[in-house]
Amino acid sequence: MNRDTHRVRYERLLKKLRKARDEAGLTQAQVAKALGRPQSFTSKIESGERRLDFVELQELASLYGKPLTYFEDADE
Repeated sequence: MNRDTHRVRYERLLKKLRKARDEAGLTQAQVAKALGRPQSFTSKIESGERRLDFVELQELASLYGKPLTYFEDADE
């Protein structure tokens, strides 16, 4: 997989994260507080400034009420 493909797939993941948070009716600050993190944690993940690890993705999926499969790579 080349860098461009990886970047595009990661951008899709970030878009799904923002959509899931919006659908859950949560602000970035509310997500951060629920996870015991600063608000910048959520902001940096959603902007792609900070990479997300698998455990964090699991935590976010649970908080948003989404299965992990929701975040799988798929063309939209």
